[in-house]
Amino acid sequence: MRAIVAAVARIYRLLTVVVLPAVVPALVLTGCGKSKSAAKPASPTTTGAPSKLTGSLTVFAAASLTEAFIDEKTALRTSAPGLQLTYSFAGTSALVQQIQQGAPADVFASADQKNMQTLVTAGLVEAPKTFARNKLEIAVAPGNPKHITGLADLAKSDLRVVLVAPTVPAGTYSQQALTTAGVTVKPESQELDVKSALGKVTAGEADATIVYVTDVKAAAGKADGVEIPDSQNVVAVYPIAVVKASTHHDAAAAYVDEIVSGTGQEALRSRGFLPPI
Repeated sequence: MRAIVAAVARIYRLLTVVVLPAVVPALVLTGCGKSKSAAKPASPTTTGAPSKLTGSLTVFAAASLTEAFIDEKTALRTSAPGLQLTYSFAGTSALVQQIQQGAPADVFASADQKNMQTLVTAGLVEAPKTFARNKLEIAVAPGNPKHITGLADLAKSDLRVVLVAPTVPAGTYSQQALTTAGVTVKPESQELDVKSALGKVTAGEADATIVYVTDVKAAAGKADGVEIPDSQNVVAVYPIAVVKASTHHDAAAAYVDEIVSGTGQEALRSRGFLPPI
């Protein structure tokens, strides 16, 4: 009996020495595996809400915004590839009439507050937001061959001067500036938007006109600018709004926000517009 007990004891000692060292690491590894599987998975990285700048959008905008808004369209091709933008540029008052008549516009950008208010009063647009300002400048032929130095020179009988029609914001601003300067001008024609007035000068059909600083900058090489002092100048305020009849409201609202506080501001500044405030 003692021999049997001694034999069992030897077998136990042998198992302790040989088997347990292999078993314990396995148990430890198994425990680690359980710990990993029980760990809470990492939260997924959030990318924010999908862009609302998608689908088709028609923007009615004052002619003076042409270059800046086209620049913005180019920028949005990268940041909002799902957006199809269609622009309609014209004199602000003409665009207001079109919207009043039911033209399919989603967004309206005006060169003055008066015309925008007309649509607000009629209940045709949502609350507008100011997004830019501008100033007037005299546009002349390259090199200023007529030696025009200011608004007073525009009254000279030997000058061919064209102005923007007074029904258009730029025309209204021009008349205000001329009145402040005490100058009376008899224009050869009154154009329906700033681009048409400037085109008369760049084509050699007129010696001078009054447009925005941004228009003269856009015509670099084709026209030069003569500064109008602040004491005679007028600051144009540009508001933008969603047209209530829009069938793409979310995209329209997102576009307005982009112009007011997004990449649209970069496009406007690069074209010479002043910030909204």
